[in-house]
Amino acid sequence: MSRAERLYLQAKELDRINQGLASMSGNVNISFEFFPPRSDEMNQVLWQSVKKLEPLQPEFVSVTYGAGASTRERTHEVIEKIIEQTSLSAVPHLTCVDASESEIEQIAHRYWEIGVRHIVALRGDKPDASNNASDFSYATDLIYKLKSLYDFEISVAAYPEVHPEASSAQSDLENLKRKVDAGANRAITQFFFNTEKFLRFRDLCAQQQIDVDLIPGILPVTNFLQLLKFARFTQVEIPGWMHKMYQGLDQDPTTRQLIASHIAIEQVKLLAQEGIKNFHFYTLNRADLTYAICHSLGRRDCFAAAS
Repeated sequence: MSRAERLYLQAKELDRINQGLASMSGNVNISFEFFPPRSDEMNQVLWQSVKKLEPLQPEFVSVTYGAGASTRERTHEVIEKIIEQTSLSAVPHLTCVDASESEIEQIAHRYWEIGVRHIVALRGDKPDASNNASDFSYATDLIYKLKSLYDFEISVAAYPEVHPEASSAQSDLENLKRKVDAGANRAITQFFFNTEKFLRFRDLCAQQQIDVDLIPGILPVTNFLQLLKFARFTQVEIPGWMHKMYQGLDQDPTTRQLIASHIAIEQVKLLAQEGIKNFHFYTLNRADLTYAICHSLGRRDCFAAAS
């Protein structure tokens, strides 16, 4: 086969994928993650992003919970404001290793009373053993507790490239299975850039009879140096091609934005081609890239469409 013929076939395949993605028009489910702001300036950025993304009608928006429950009150304030001032379904993250059983009960009661019906249940970072007053050791314990109090919908974390503390890939899968058996309704993955690893992980989950939705976590990358720090901590592989694409762009935010959008859209295209219809976006409290990517998925501003 000649080079021209190969290029023609590649272009034809790309056109097929693009046509398929366009035809999905709204047949995908999206969700967004935010984090509690640490300053007045970041607070303004957060709410501008919430308002920008609200018309896309996500399934839910989650709000993170800092290490050691350090943002507990700020998380609750953001959740409460989303419920009061938007049409969005607000979903708090909740960690358990840094909390007593009575604290978890109080938090659960408080959330249920303001209308929260969905929680992202996490173990959280392990505290210093000498200062650990927790009544819980694992996310599974938290799920059982929450389910015993109210009929919460529960999302949990999953790791296509294995949790850094797991003894093996198999033990990590078994832990996810325990969370699902405890009552989890879906699993949202750690961010990743090797799509093949996600698809293999999905197959392994099916083999383990983990039969809840496995939602890929999509991270548009505008700060590559920061990503490398995240990746070292989470043990996520950063492919060599990404290093090359971001090389020499430390002082060029505009080009980094374009590349970030391209990578994320291509990642979504590949996953959509494999039958994935649910996507969770780590927004980092910035709306523009996520909005553009979701627009390419066929999610349109419903407010603008109605006007």
